[in-house]
Amino acid sequence: MSRPVPTIKEIADAAGVHPSTVSRALNPKKRHLVAKEVAGRIAVQAEALGYQPNRLAANLRLGRSDLIGVLLPDIANPVFGPILGGIAEVLSAEGYAPIVANAGNAPSQQVGFVERLLSQRVDGMILATVSQDDELVGFCIQRGLPVMLVNRSEAQDRVSSVVSDDNLGMRLAVDHLGALGHRRIAHVAGPLSTSTGAQRRDGFAHAMARRGLNGAVREAAGYSREAGRLAATDLLDAAGDITAVVAANDLLALGVLDALAARRLRCPGDVSLVGHNDMPLMDVVSPPLTTVRIEHREMGRIAARMLVETIKSRSSELRHVVLSPELVVRQSTAPRAVAARA
Repeated sequence: MSRPVPTIKEIADAAGVHPSTVSRALNPKKRHLVAKEVAGRIAVQAEALGYQPNRLAANLRLGRSDLIGVLLPDIANPVFGPILGGIAEVLSAEGYAPIVANAGNAPSQQVGFVERLLSQRVDGMILATVSQDDELVGFCIQRGLPVMLVNRSEAQDRVSSVVSDDNLGMRLAVDHLGALGHRRIAHVAGPLSTSTGAQRRDGFAHAMARRGLNGAVREAAGYSREAGRLAATDLLDAAGDITAVVAANDLLALGVLDALAARRLRCPGDVSLVGHNDMPLMDVVSPPLTTVRIEHREMGRIAARMLVETIKSRSSELRHVVLSPELVVRQSTAPRAVAARA
């Protein structure tokens, strides 16, 4: 015969406190309002009586779920693992749980995912999927759903975001190559429909102009190794005297290495290469990749923290956090004079 489930009043009687004190002590978000000794006594009595809180019923009364939707464009992309790790870390500490969707890049598919998440009564959304003019952001706003953007931003300033300083990242890459004596520097850009593709392309152009240089640019169809190979092949066909390439992300950089190998060009002996993101394992590829490091886990932490604050305060204030990247120099870049003699 199963043991009857104790009530909050029974726990209160056993602990010698008011039921409202028990409610606060058993709620992770309100436990700080109860003296530590009292909260400990209540926890002991609750455990002894076999109490299990009915969080679903409580959340239905309060009109919330403690669930946060997280939309990723490509869960296989190593960039998003650390971002998701940072998000989950903060949400767990705040009493929330993420529901993660591998939503792709098609707006209709993304909207479909959010519609299903709305049926689960999610309290907010973190989007890593946005394009420059994003349909999904407008969809969420129309439904009064708190939204936070991470890694990418949109052209319209409608919701808060946490991104990296893409202009600075490109300047670090170009200045590094310029200091090594490179003048014929090309750029494999990400899709210009995304903020990362467009802003890194613009950052590359500005950094080259500061040095009085012009560089060839090819837009990749997506953030993938194959897209990087195709764009780099096109670049090398059009401008055979390139001595260095800056890629808009590390997957694209791997594609550039494939294109160089197909032409029997050495890196960095013939062409130096800089990536962007410092994804896991970029230090063990051949050659280890010089790249612009972004603290993706911290980016995820900040985005989750900001969204929780927005949900709690019900504030509509926009906030934009821009993190500073750093250059990590490895063996895929070399001085042009050395490369010419190699």
